Amino acid sequence: MARILVVDDEIGIRELLSEILYDEGHSVEVAENAAQAREARLRGRPELVLLDIWMPDTDGVSLLKEWAAQGLLDMPVIMMSGHATVDTAMEATRIGAVDFLEKPIAMQKLLEAVATGLERTVAVPKNVVQNAARTNPATPAMAAPVVPTQPQDESYLGSISLELPLREARDEFERIYFEYHLARENYSMTRVSERTGLERTHLYRKLKQLGIDASARRRQQS
Repeated sequence: MARILVVDDEIGIRELLSEILYDEGHSVEVAENAAQAREARLRGRPELVLLDIWMPDTDGVSLLKEWAAQGLLDMPVIMMSGHATVDTAMEATRIGAVDFLEKPIAMQKLLEAVATGLERTVAVPKNVVQNAARTNPATPAMAAPVVPTQPQDESYLGSISLELPLREARDEFERIYFEYHLARENYSMTRVSERTGLERTHLYRKLKQLGIDASARRRQQS
């Protein structure tokens, strides 16, 4: 399905939305503030972002403006808030948000908004990219994608068959990814959680989904 980034400072909301989206087959990454959301966006482009407006460090509308100015608003963003005014919602839409959800969010409304959002194609206006480059020429607004001519680690990539359907190939990649970090961190769920950016609850759920028994592996290491 889709890779979705959920940005909200309330752990209860993050867990609820993640659980609903996981059950729908989506891959979910969470961020509790704008700083973590920036890092997640730079690691890779999510297919959709659920972005809270009111956050302690940088509010969601400011982050939306920042992404737009840097040419990074090339994915659909759905804003969320329980206290936003009509003007705030209109401003977010003007900047580039594709939808707005009012908290508390009903599951059916969430799924409908996500399905509609994933169908949207978001193009970054050329003038936005050019303006961002002029504003900060030392930091390109959009870097050209790097396409390696050869895999950097053939033994790693070679273990994934590119003939698999996309979802199966993604699951296989995630399995290898988590196996790697589990072994690297000696099966410490706390360190793996920090390393991968997943909260422990979501990490356990993801490992279970992938058929990885971290507790058994840890006992074998002891």
